[in-house]
Amino acid sequence: MRHVTLIALLATTLALSGCGKMKPLPTEPGGEEPPPADATFTRVQAEVFSVSCALSGCHAGSAPTAGMDLSAGAAYGNIVGVTSTERGDLKRIEPGDPNRSYLVKKIRGDSDITGGTMPLIGSITTGQRQLVIDWVRRGAPQD
Repeated sequence: MRHVTLIALLATTLALSGCGKMKPLPTEPGGEEPPPADATFTRVQAEVFSVSCALSGCHAGSAPTAGMDLSAGAAYGNIVGVTSTERGDLKRIEPGDPNRSYLVKKIRGDSDITGGTMPLIGSITTGQRQLVIDWVRRGAPQD
């Protein structure tokens, strides 16, 4: 009898351990696909900041709004790891974490932002917004 119980216990253990870890769904935490390698800062600058943000009277020139100059050559140092002036508990860009990056919140129009969704004048496409998010998810490298 003892032998039968031991075999049953061993069979149950093997059955449970054989299942392994199930792959999470893409909508579950940890289930996201890795961001595309072509989501680079060079693209963010050229395709988003330079055309929609680094404009006179906005985030460029001698007095950029919120002191955030998004013009080529200045943008990276003004956003990555820099504390937001509107939300002191967040960085403008928190490498690897779009949900803790105030600039991402501003371009998405999250409910916890101050002021309006960026850009105030014009708009950015879903693809441009996703490019910024993917770049931040990649760790916001200066590439």
